[in-house]
Amino acid sequence: MKWQDTADMPCPVARTLSVMGDRWTFLVIRNAFMGMRRFEAFQQSLGLTRHVLAGRLGRLVEQGILSRQPYQQRPLRHEYRLTDKGKDLYPVLLSLSSWGDRWMGQGETTAFRLQHASCGHNFSPVMCCSECGEALRPREVQIMTGAEPQLVG
Repeated sequence: MKWQDTADMPCPVARTLSVMGDRWTFLVIRNAFMGMRRFEAFQQSLGLTRHVLAGRLGRLVEQGILSRQPYQQRPLRHEYRLTDKGKDLYPVLLSLSSWGDRWMGQGETTAFRLQHASCGHNFSPVMCCSECGEALRPREVQIMTGAEPQLVG
């Protein structure tokens, strides 16, 4: 089964992975959140071949996660900017970063830390309920797939 084949599954995780299901795609998104916009900058940072990078950027534009906008007319050159749909991936990226720092760091100090600009404190991302504000833990979340809830954890 190919990643694109999961696009029609009823599961939102499977549908998301049909677009975001490889390491290069999320690294392109990460770099876009860090302010990278131009093809050459993505290529230099990630070390991808032009062909692979063009494919990932094209797919992200096709899916409405990035937009392609001209920044120079002669010769015509474009840059890539996050759309609102792309910006909505920010919590996912923060969660992946936090998980990787905790479980994949092998005792090493991370190359960066997350700091909240408004208060100046370093932080760890926390998933919370949009209604009551409580932190969400797997054993307290139910997935509703019909009449009967299923516990996550």
